[in-house]
Amino acid sequence: MSEHAIAAGSLPVAVRTPGKVIVFGEHGVVHGAPELLVAIDLHLQVGVASAPEFRLNRELASASTNPYLREALERFWPGRPPVAITTSSRIPRAAGLGSSAAFVASLGAAFGSASGGVARDTLAQSSFEVERGAQGVGSPGDTSSVVAGGCIALNSPVGTLLWEVASDDASWTVRRLVDPGWVWVVAYSGIPRSTATAVQQVGRRLAEPDGPDLLQRFRHIATAGIGAMVAEDRAEVGRRMVENQQLLVDVGVSHPRLEALLTAVAPVAVGAKLTGAGCGGSIVVLPQAGREGEAVRRLARAGAVAFAVRPTLHGCDVVGSA
Repeated sequence: MSEHAIAAGSLPVAVRTPGKVIVFGEHGVVHGAPELLVAIDLHLQVGVASAPEFRLNRELASASTNPYLREALERFWPGRPPVAITTSSRIPRAAGLGSSAAFVASLGAAFGSASGGVARDTLAQSSFEVERGAQGVGSPGDTSSVVAGGCIALNSPVGTLLWEVASDDASWTVRRLVDPGWVWVVAYSGIPRSTATAVQQVGRRLAEPDGPDLLQRFRHIATAGIGAMVAEDRAEVGRRMVENQQLLVDVGVSHPRLEALLTAVAPVAVGAKLTGAGCGGSIVVLPQAGREGEAVRRLARAGAVAFAVRPTLHGCDVVGSA
């Protein structure tokens, strides 16, 4: 696998970017704890072409009503000629599966290519700044995951260093892990969630007297889970996922719909938990080997939009002309 830069090109351009799941560490990573993410083979594709006026999916683009577009244009294409942007996606929106990160990184890659090319570490940093600017909160896990592809760990000494991402008040290391290649199952509850609202809620919870103990639990679970992933210990990864889910319940970001889905899939799961900010969104399941299809059927019968997904080793990249 190559960590090659996004090559120089010209408009029109098309970029394809994967979604992601968080296996361990959402919310804790905002406060410096480790996080483990896997890029998955649900993709978003963005096309960018020169146009008389700014358009998004054929509609006049209003940056004021789309904060991700506003931040992306200000960061990646300031003062440049109008473009028409088109999107096509298999990643459910507001589902905790990286749709906004994929959109932002795709725009960064497209505009970066049209501006002479862009290094992946630079794209990871700028994509994080765009997404955080749009949301007001967050960490660089989602954007780094979709830029890098494969399996990555933040704030962990394990793995090969890819880059460091920084904000005014924090920094995160991003390392590549060898992915064991397991098939996962993701299921969208149908309940959209707000990353900003959930992150702020957990921030308030961690400011309470037992907050330091909760944050230490985030650190411990993610560290142990990363070690189990590297060791390809499926049973231990599953056990730590269940433990992580209980911690997310304790900080108040689970949801009755998510709990119902976790109950429905439990008979065929090694481990399962919510993925992303919570308070809705999706769950990620590590199924018993060979029972991936049964896991999908159980979740579908429970009312979820469910997919069997595989890791994708390739992050966002130019795939042709728009």
